[in-house]
Amino acid sequence: MSLEVTKSKKDQDGDILGLCGTTWTVNKTTAVATIRRDPRAYFVSVRGRTVYVRVGTRNGRDYLTTAPDGYSPNNLDDLPNC
Repeated sequence: MSLEVTKSKKDQDGDILGLCGTTWTVNKTTAVATIRRDPRAYFVSVRGRTVYVRVGTRNGRDYLTTAPDGYSPNNLDDLPNC
């Protein structure tokens, strides 16, 4: 079962530290582990445009992002902070 992400927790640099839904919150470590087990664990849907949250790696460090679709409102960076 996929959970809908409605907000993202960000630090002052804009790095994603966690994901939030209507009634739940997970930190980045938990989200990364969950996505590695189930790539469809979390999704973002804005105005009918739905993308799954995925794990990327930069400089050997994991980060959370959404699948690219050219529509910025459903990006984790553009969601309200939680």
